Amino acid sequence: MVRPPSARPIRRRYANAKYPLVLLRFEDGHEIRIKKGEGRAFDAYEGETIKVVVLWDPSANEREVVSVLKAEQFEKE
Repeated sequence: MVRPPSARPIRRRYANAKYPLVLLRFEDGHEIRIKKGEGRAFDAYEGETIKVVVLWDPSANEREVVSVLKAEQFEKE
């Protein structure tokens, strides 16, 4: 019998102190928007890759990936 690997959910936090608007884009496609000066806690799975994307002008749909991190690399909540 083969068991699928079990990934544990973990609670993390991201604070945006630098960019006007940041998107955290998760592997499953959902996104969390965080404005400058705000922080947000989120649940992710161990080993999940999360892209930090900056929206310089939300109306222009121009995006820039500034980092790609594993869930464990974010602050613990």
